[in-house]
Amino acid sequence: MELTPARVVRECEWVHDRADVVVPLVNDVRASLGEAFETDVASVTDEQYHEAVDDVFADGERGVNAAALVAILRDLDVEGDYPGFVVDELLGRELAAILAGGQPRRLLAEATFHFADVTTDAPGEAGRDDLDAALAAGFQTRLPGWAWTESESPFSVPRE
Repeated sequence: MELTPARVVRECEWVHDRADVVVPLVNDVRASLGEAFETDVASVTDEQYHEAVDDVFADGERGVNAAALVAILRDLDVEGDYPGFVVDELLGRELAAILAGGQPRRLLAEATFHFADVTTDAPGEAGRDDLDAALAAGFQTRLPGWAWTESESPFSVPRE
């Protein structure tokens, strides 16, 4: 695989165009997590998703890494799937983390990836369901809507 600036643009456009699949999955994941943690979580709109995709790919270092993982997962298919279980999980988890940003969101996206992956299925395409789950986990973690992300942390130490 060769990654060029033009290839990164193509992968960005592909992720952009995947909103019809990813946004509903983001909202399903948020609803399920909100229920599990007894909290209300705001839904994500297509516009918010598109803005987040633009933000990720505007950061050249983050964008090229995201593009590489998207491209690999789009083309990944392991005969019989099970032998490839580890590689598609590893790549999907890493993509979710890259999309989410730094810690602690990175770790939350990795955990959310496994949660999203359980409900995502693309028959005959080992990597595609992991790709959709990774996009949903990473962007749902990156985007606002969780109460804890909307306020100052009670653990912040004020500077004097």
